[in-house]
Order: sequence, then C-alpha cells, then structure tokens
Amino acid sequence: MKIGVLAGKTVVELGSMIAAPFAAHLLNQLGAEVIKIEPPAGETTRKLVRGGPSGSYIAFNRGKRSLCLDMTSKQGQAAFRKLLARADIVLHNLSPSAARKLGVTFDACNDINPNIIFCHIKGYGAGPLAEQVASNPIAEAATGVMYYNRPDGRPARLGPSYHDQFAGCYAAIAILSALMSDRSDERRNIEIGLYETGLHIAARDLLGVQLKSQLLGRPEQEPSAEFSIPGYGAYETRDGRWIYLVMLTDDHWRKFCAALDIAEDPDLATLRQRRAQRPEVEHIVARAIAECDFDQAIARLESRGVGHTEVLPLDRVLETPQAQAGDKVTDFGFAGYEFQTPELPLGPLLGDVSDSLPPPLLGEHTAQILRDIGYSDAEAADLVGSGAAVVADPDRALWAKPKTRAEAPG
Repeated sequence: MKIGVLAGKTVVELGSMIAAPFAAHLLNQLGAEVIKIEPPAGETTRKLVRGGPSGSYIAFNRGKRSLCLDMTSKQGQAAFRKLLARADIVLHNLSPSAARKLGVTFDACNDINPNIIFCHIKGYGAGPLAEQVASNPIAEAATGVMYYNRPDGRPARLGPSYHDQFAGCYAAIAILSALMSDRSDERRNIEIGLYETGLHIAARDLLGVQLKSQLLGRPEQEPSAEFSIPGYGAYETRDGRWIYLVMLTDDHWRKFCAALDIAEDPDLATLRQRRAQRPEVEHIVARAIAECDFDQAIARLESRGVGHTEVLPLDRVLETPQAQAGDKVTDFGFAGYEFQTPELPLGPLLGDVSDSLPPPLLGEHTAQILRDIGYSDAEAADLVGSGAAVVADPDRALWAKPKTRAEAPG
C-alpha cells in the first residue's frame, strides 16, 4: 500500500468551480485528507450537467469528504472554527468580499490556528484590481492569450480552463513549500492571483513580442507555432482521420520527405526557404498525407522517425495502450455510473489512489466529521435540524435523464 507524502495532513477546502478544487485534488492525491466545505445548495459544479455534477466535479473532487455547512449561520461558523483548529491547511477561492464575510481570511484563520497554512486563490493579486473577481477567460483576455485565438475572426477562450488548473498547481507548489518553510506568517499566508498566473504562463510570448519589437521595429506575433513553421500541424488522411505532425527542423523535413516519397527540392531545404514558400509547403504536406490511409501514413512516418500522433476525440483517449499501461487510470463507480479517471503522474509520491473514494455526495460525511471534531450525536442532530448543517440524501438521483419519445409531450 502506498502512503502519500502528505499522509496525516488535513486540508479544509472551501472551493468552487476549478482552481481551488483542483489544488485540493492534487494535495489529496499526494495523500492529504481533504474536507470539502460546501453551502447547503452545494458548490457550482454539482449542478452543471442536467442538474447534476459535471466532469469537473467528478474529476477534481474524487476522494474528498463533504461537510455541508451554512457558513452564514452562527452554528455553521462554530463548526468551521472547530474544524479549522485541527487542520493543517485551509484553501479556498472565495471572492475577497465573501472571504471577509465568512471569516476565511488569513488573520481570522490564524487567530484560530496559529500554525495554519492559508492559501487564497483569487482573481487578482496586489494592485488596483485586487478586490475584483476574475475567471479563467478573464485571465486569458487580460494576459494576451485570447487576442490571437480567433477561430471565427473573433477573440475566443481556448476551451479548457488551463489558467484555473495552473493556478491550482501553483497553489499546491506554494503549500508544499510552506510546509517545508520556517512557518513564518509571511510564508503561511499564500495568495495566488489568476491574473498573475496568466502573466507567468504568457512569459514566453510576452518576451517574444518584446524581442520582435526590438528586432523588427514592430510588435509582430505569430498566432502559434503552427503558423510560423510550415508542415507543423494537423493533416487529414484519405480515410478521414487526422495526424498531427511536428516538423521543427530541416532534419525533420528531410525525414518527412523520405517517408512520403517526396523528391527533395533544394529550394525548400531550409526552414527560412520553407517559411518564404509557406503555401506551397502546406500544399505538399497536406496532399502527401491525404493520399494515404491512416495506417499506411503512420507506418511510413514511424519508419523514418517522423514526430507524429493521431488527433484523438475525447471518447477514444483512454482506450489507447499507452493510456492503459501501468497505473495511469483508475476505475470507480458513482451514482450508478462507471468512470475511468487519469491519475496524477507522480508514481511513488502518491497516496493509495487505486482504492480512492468516488466524489462525495453533498453532505455525505457531515455527521461523521461533526463527531470527529467533538460534537455529540445529539448536538450534530441539532445542527442538522437547524439547517446549519446538511447530510446527504443517498436516494436522490443526481442527473435528470432525457425523456424517452413516449414520455415526451405530444
């Protein structure tokens, strides 16, 4: 049995959507116990798909314990303070105003537990926007990522909430660093801005445009590597599948031409030449791939060591032999459905994720956690009876199923 490096540590998470839940998910996979405090209505991702949990909730809350408290009530606040006194880490992504209202600030938490590691993932760090709320697409728009992503001519978000997940990663790194530190107030009071996370992610492109501005006298920026290097991108085979090619160097180009029986053209031998004749190169590559069925193209590319992979739809990703090899995915059941989830790829550093719990029902562990922090059964029942705490209803269906044709109104 694997014991994660954070075994014995307790994390109190007040998270919603992705950033804080993802950070707590990482800590949980490293062995920490995560107690997720949710309001009576549950956190947002519990209700995003047909009235029930979304993929985000299922993926990033697996293995946590759910304590459902009304933190606006005196009884709920008292229970929170009792829990916090026994915890090692508190982590949240509440808005600054909500954090103050609910008493989830560093000063308030530090008064209860002078050794607590406190982490607040918020929209913006120090500065004139520090009190404003921001989300993943706001960070993309404000840090330059969105400007050049224009699938229909209009700036658009990338799709996956990578900035939220990066912020969660940075939070986990900061928390691990604080655990190893001298535990000064400064090092235990962690603030991660989504905007500042976006700035750091964009560093390569921000410095690249500065370089171009000084070399060329104008702020030129390519939308992506695909547009700056011909032959680098996705191409469709004769049987309708897609192959992604990586051709960064002249050697890559020579290998590709040899694999697809393309006569070497001295006028296209260097990257500078190919960039100058981009449309012709793209036509050559696209036509060569389009003349092959997928299996034939793959065999030829592999024979010459050309960098490539199939562009896979999501429903096929976990079916591949590479995904299924080793302990990369875990099977689990939840609310009558079966799932496979990828694991954090850190091997022996992880806890025992093979038997990890499914994501909790809302308030599934409320009664037990209240007992753990000193409430008697009668006191816990009073808390639930008053509405300050909520316990799970295991019989409630989580998702509304689509109506059959016979059930649909005529």
